[in-house]
Amino acid sequence: MSFSQFVAVFWQDIAGWLLLLEFALAGGTLVAVLHLKREPMSAIAWALTVLLLPILGPILFLLFGYQTIPRKLRKRQQRGQAYKKFVARVDGESAEVPPPWAVLARIAQHEDGFPVTRGNAVEFYHEGTEAFEAMLAAIERAEHHVHAQFFICRADATGRRFFEALRRCARRKVEVRLLVDSVGSYNLSSRVLKELQRHGCQTASFLPILNPLRVNLRNHRKILVVDGRLGFTGGMNIGDEYLGLHPNYGYWRDTHFRVIGPAVEGLQHTFLEDWYFTTNEAVKGPCYFPAHTARGTTLVQVVASGPDKDYKSIRETYVAAILRASRRVWIASPYFVPDAGLRDAIVLAARSGLDVRFLGLFRPDKWLPFLAARYYWADLLAAGVKVYQYTRGMMHSKYVLVDGEWASVGSANTDNRSLFLNFELNCQFFDTAAVRELERAFLRDLEYSVRLDPVLYGTRPLVARLAENACRLFSPVL
Repeated sequence: MSFSQFVAVFWQDIAGWLLLLEFALAGGTLVAVLHLKREPMSAIAWALTVLLLPILGPILFLLFGYQTIPRKLRKRQQRGQAYKKFVARVDGESAEVPPPWAVLARIAQHEDGFPVTRGNAVEFYHEGTEAFEAMLAAIERAEHHVHAQFFICRADATGRRFFEALRRCARRKVEVRLLVDSVGSYNLSSRVLKELQRHGCQTASFLPILNPLRVNLRNHRKILVVDGRLGFTGGMNIGDEYLGLHPNYGYWRDTHFRVIGPAVEGLQHTFLEDWYFTTNEAVKGPCYFPAHTARGTTLVQVVASGPDKDYKSIRETYVAAILRASRRVWIASPYFVPDAGLRDAIVLAARSGLDVRFLGLFRPDKWLPFLAARYYWADLLAAGVKVYQYTRGMMHSKYVLVDGEWASVGSANTDNRSLFLNFELNCQFFDTAAVRELERAFLRDLEYSVRLDPVLYGTRPLVARLAENACRLFSPVL
């Protein structure tokens, strides 16, 4: 009997079993949604997805909504605790910060966070080329080790230069460790990694997709540490587009920075904990955490967050800083899909008469989060937020600036994916000179941006509004 004949004869039985399967999947998934989703909006969105998309809805939840993998994340927590027994941790109390911002230092340090460190020298890079060349130069000068971690590493011309720099280090007997995210760097062939290994580099992929339930929890951090003394972090990955060399994106606007001083210990510790979780290698010793002398005057605090912890430190600092603002709040992020608390904080700041500005994309690289963001832009505009779209190219910077005195810069966007699902890393700056440099860059970006008119925006076509409304239902995973 052929398959078509089998279906023709037993179609009623097949339909009955499929119906029972749908009831079982939907019922079990709804129980999981109610148990795992604390935010009402997230729970409602996923419940509707499960009910309105038979069989597909539960599958989507398992792939993208099941944001906690208890056994795997417990394993990470246990490894992190074990690792802390092997290596030196950033010691001492937080450096004293200006009184209005001391609460933010405490919030970020809550639950084993890093303290504020003094004596740091910081250099910001507002274009990819200068940041990339600075990283290559630092790698070339490495004497003991190079630790690199990126969400995306490509094997294009830019990637080949980066990999060749790592190979040259390894040939000089410098320890090289490269950690990439298995989803972000999915197109990085094993051949490239094996070539690095053949030259003496150690490589690893974070949470390989052997289990489809892992696809939703990604390591979005960008860290480069050289000899434990110098570190880079921010928004840049490794690829042609980050240097403005990809024709689909054109000019690429990003914010990356170099830090020399005690704050590097926070970057080093974060990398090595991720490395230990991925490879079981506990890297320890004073050569990885050398003593630091004051190289500058900037107060810096490393803030790491991820789905392995209930406390979302980057999200909490964003909200607290906005609520403490007294003059202005300026935000740059390519993706804006906030949870209710963050959105309410921004709206409240604008309604209080503060100068609140948001800078986002004009030409999106991903349509789903872009349309969802447009839905939330309407709330911002109604509250008096000035919303700008960057027209020069791809706006990839991620930072929050408050009152010219505080800033948070790093890998985290203002969306649920960054603040709840991804492993992210930002740095807080309690320094007027650093914040003012970021403000000047923000104002330069506005010269290449268009400001949305609230009245005109309210007249956009019904089809567009329906698309935005539909996309925002996926907010919990965007």
